[in-house]
Amino acid sequence: MAGHARWQIRIFVVLWLLFLWQFAHEPFTFLILNTFLGYLPIEISFHLSKERPKSGLFFWLIVLLWLLFYPNAPYLLTDLFHLSLLNPYGVDGLLQLNLHVWIYFTYLLISVLFCVILGFWSLNYVANVIAQRYLRGNSWLQTILVLILTFLSSVGIYVGRFMRIHTVYLFISPELITDRLLHMWTPTMLVFVGLMTLIQLIAYWLVYLAYHSQMANEQAAKEITAVKEDSEEQQSQK
Repeated sequence: MAGHARWQIRIFVVLWLLFLWQFAHEPFTFLILNTFLGYLPIEISFHLSKERPKSGLFFWLIVLLWLLFYPNAPYLLTDLFHLSLLNPYGVDGLLQLNLHVWIYFTYLLISVLFCVILGFWSLNYVANVIAQRYLRGNSWLQTILVLILTFLSSVGIYVGRFMRIHTVYLFISPELITDRLLHMWTPTMLVFVGLMTLIQLIAYWLVYLAYHSQMANEQAAKEITAVKEDSEEQQSQK
């Protein structure tokens, strides 16, 4: 992602968080924290590339930090259930044309789309960087890495949504939550993780197709331009 695009994203998230802080009221104040946490893995991914950091140890520390916060991005998908707090249906069973409902629908959807779409971009980007640096760019190994990271993300969503354990708790009191994490593996939990993994993989696939189609078109345009320039140069030499 180009540097100017990253700064556009940073400026937007600051302005959006300030907007939510000013205008989002109970019971939707959770959007401020969740949007901030959902943005963190995106920002962390900006500091990784095939060349930097040069230190392998520092590189993997940043990747680990990214992985700890990454589930917060797709986690916002589960926040869509909070739309039920708005009681959007009237007595006739139809959606109400109530501006309060649709304003908060807009607040929620902007945060969800922002964090989820860019979150999947960061997943693809981090997996690609790891593959380029340590897996010789092997696309099959990169795909397996994405599958593993998506599964771990789904586990993280379960932990955050149903066990109410936020990422920051891992740094504050890791010993208190270790036992709970070891005993959370139930059939119901695994079905939920499977469903969230399926949702994420389909969404990731769509983002991947759109991103790589654009990259392929840009590469094709560059090749056509290069051929034209070579042809013009040869004609001028004649």
